[in-house]
Amino acid sequence: MARHNPGYPRRKPDIEEGKIVNWAQNATLADSRAVSAPQTEEELCRLVAASTGKIRVMGSKMSPGRMLKLTAEGDTLLDLRHLRGLIAMDDNSATFGGSTPMHEIYEILTAEGKMLPSSPGVIASQTLAGALATGTHGQGLQQSSIADEALSIRMVLADGSVMNFGRSHPDFHAVQLGMGVLGIVTQVTLRTTASLIYTCFKNAVSGDTLEQDLLDWNHNYALSKAWWFPNENQVHVWAAREANSEEIAQYQANNHDLVKQEETSDAMNETIEQTLEHMRSDTKIVDENGKPFRTVTRFKDFSDVTGDVYQVFCRGIATPQINVEIGIPLARAGEVIRKIKDWHSETQPHMHYPIILRCTGPSESWLSPSYGADTCFFGFVVYYAEDGSLSEEGVSFLQAVEKILAAEGGRPHWGKYFDEALYNWPEIYPQWQAFRQAREILDPQQKFTNAFTAELFEGEGQ
Repeated sequence: MARHNPGYPRRKPDIEEGKIVNWAQNATLADSRAVSAPQTEEELCRLVAASTGKIRVMGSKMSPGRMLKLTAEGDTLLDLRHLRGLIAMDDNSATFGGSTPMHEIYEILTAEGKMLPSSPGVIASQTLAGALATGTHGQGLQQSSIADEALSIRMVLADGSVMNFGRSHPDFHAVQLGMGVLGIVTQVTLRTTASLIYTCFKNAVSGDTLEQDLLDWNHNYALSKAWWFPNENQVHVWAAREANSEEIAQYQANNHDLVKQEETSDAMNETIEQTLEHMRSDTKIVDENGKPFRTVTRFKDFSDVTGDVYQVFCRGIATPQINVEIGIPLARAGEVIRKIKDWHSETQPHMHYPIILRCTGPSESWLSPSYGADTCFFGFVVYYAEDGSLSEEGVSFLQAVEKILAAEGGRPHWGKYFDEALYNWPEIYPQWQAFRQAREILDPQQKFTNAFTAELFEGEGQ
């Protein structure tokens, strides 16, 4: 039996004719007649100026449907696929169209021997504007979100005018992560640096000392990510440093492809088999090689690797899921881990995927979950069953663990799922009111809002 609530909608694999749905196919965004695809920025400006309804940008549609959904006649869902690609590049920066997919940006930069100083998210199919709007981030205390590498952001405003926001603009830190409610991002200039090669060491360790180990990994390595399996009290950790000359030579000799060391470890194999058993039971997916299963089978027989940051860390497998991710100040992460351990010991919750732990440095974006402090992101996943349902136990787990982290002052990832009723936004975001003021100035008619964002920024107590 499955439980469904507005925050975790049922997936509908069959798309209704004439409707636009989000990527996960669990929400209808608009009637297809509401979609407009301007060919140029000038055409976009005219469309926005003439519009009397609400406007949202679909991007790659990776976000929960409520972020993108439109309902009224006369509303417009923008498809900006034509406003993409490399626009300019110099020694220290590159300018891309806002709708450029992140994987395309990574490919272009890599071909030029460059990279973004920020670590990539695990999935690279989202657009650049979408990655900024929702706070996409990677891992490593020496960097933060992709938005923090923006040097300037060009936006079409509600009256159809165009404004360039440089880092000295008073509203720049609002525009960095704007949730699509301030205007339409058409160009972003990103800071770039020379491409680095990393060697990533993979290991399986006990969860007994995770509270301290998490800090050690993140302080001792440039990039680190961990998957915590509470049921088995085991942690699979990736910790990467810049490659040495010998490792770089191996990488170059391998035609700049990811180098996998010959020595492998089976230390995670038993844990992964138990996890797969839970996943198969919950999802009823028959295909042994189904995407949800491949997200964990890659941890079997693991080995250290050497490659560029995208080859090493941009390894996600996009598959429909409910993904909850909450940021906690790193200084308090150990305490929160202990509380999750106690809760897990007392309740023995059902979970079919490990807890994902990624840490970043502080962000300057006013609405970033890592605003102003080193932050540990706790990620939780439940995959959809074959029939589009979610296991009742999985939903109960997500609801319970989010309440624990929200009570600890956690800040949810805007591009994932969360229960907005759990959060006092002005309390957890010091610049919440400043962001609202920027919104009032840039979009006084709230042309770029929808029902969900209106409730966030205009609801009682906000």
